[in-house]
Amino acid sequence: MDPYLEGSLSQSVHLQLSMEIARQLAPKLRPRYVALTPERFVCESHDAPVGLVAQMPVAIPHVSVEMRDTANRQLVTGIEVLSPSNKRGDGRVEYLAKRRHLLLSTAHLMEIDLLREGERVPMQQPLPSAPYFVLLSRVEDRPVMEVWPITVDQPLPPVPVPLLPGDPDVLLDLQQAFTNVYDSIGYDLAVDYTKPLEVPLPAELAGWVADRLRR
Repeated sequence: MDPYLEGSLSQSVHLQLSMEIARQLAPKLRPRYVALTPERFVCESHDAPVGLVAQMPVAIPHVSVEMRDTANRQLVTGIEVLSPSNKRGDGRVEYLAKRRHLLLSTAHLMEIDLLREGERVPMQQPLPSAPYFVLLSRVEDRPVMEVWPITVDQPLPPVPVPLLPGDPDVLLDLQQAFTNVYDSIGYDLAVDYTKPLEVPLPAELAGWVADRLRR
């Protein structure tokens, strides 16, 4: 994961990575399933400049990935790439309501959290100490979730995407999806790697990033 993409570009990464995940999974799912990318808007209130009296709501787009069976359009698996607004304020409230609905349904849920800022999803036990996570809730295993902790200095993991009973998991190569997005959008041109990180790293990790940039 590139920590330089966690600041002002994080919303763009959320949208592009969600779409790329659907593109990667679609040919693996045919002909029994489709990967759809429904869009919704979450309203967030931002503090207005001094002199104004109102907080102005801003509509922020969110894209999810839904695996549905082609026979009944039943939701089989939902994949959520968390955005900053999923982890704070009104957007977090809206997301947690959606999450509860999915966890009480017959659909699997995968959550991809590549943001260090904001609140983590609620768990009965604390998550391991790591900056990033993939969490998978399989219907048959609830309330137990599979958790992949991810550090800054390691590739994003390949993760299994469960489907209906009797069908094997399909593999999501998360690092390949991220690399495709980075290269196709041209984030190397959008990021100024000579400037400090918008979301600072601990000293030990900051040293690793500085060494990588020197190389």
